[in-house]
Amino acid sequence: MGSGLWTVAAVNLDKWLGLNTGLLLFIFGVINALTNQVLIKHFDGKRLVGEVLYVMFFSYFVDVFTNLLNSMGIPNLPMLIRAVLSCLGVVFFCIAISLYQRANIVMHPNDDTTNILRFFYLKGNATAAQVIDFLPPIILIIIAGVALKAVYSVNVGTLFSFIFNGILIATADKWIWPALKHNFKTQND
Repeated sequence: MGSGLWTVAAVNLDKWLGLNTGLLLFIFGVINALTNQVLIKHFDGKRLVGEVLYVMFFSYFVDVFTNLLNSMGIPNLPMLIRAVLSCLGVVFFCIAISLYQRANIVMHPNDDTTNILRFFYLKGNATAAQVIDFLPPIILIIIAGVALKAVYSVNVGTLFSFIFNGILIATADKWIWPALKHNFKTQND
């Protein structure tokens, strides 16, 4: 019933190029971690290593959980149940993103990008940061879609994610453990 845009981009490139979705997510993450170094305007080795390690485990577990959910028969459930599960998954990962972005210990490179954009460039606007972070995967989905003459993994969950990710993260910042404040540090901190 759809997925987050970076995952959708990986699925479509997988269908087009024959590369594993987890591997593509890892490649995206490494590229994004390097991009983050440019966006923060200085080299932060600890951040870079943490993000690459994070995405290494994340991309592996995407494949593990995809296989697990497939073996449980989730893709065979009625459409309404799959749509609800997909949207509920988006809500839960937005809450998780809110919490670990505020803790700012180690993050997925894409989530760090939204933090960097949000606090360095967009005056704290989580929604605008999320939309900007979604532009590269949207472009990749379009390119792969043109090449394939089809688009995969785009559905209700993808639209829900695109529209509500930033809003849900900002809302979770206020409602879920509101005492946990962003400890995002800029170069001058």
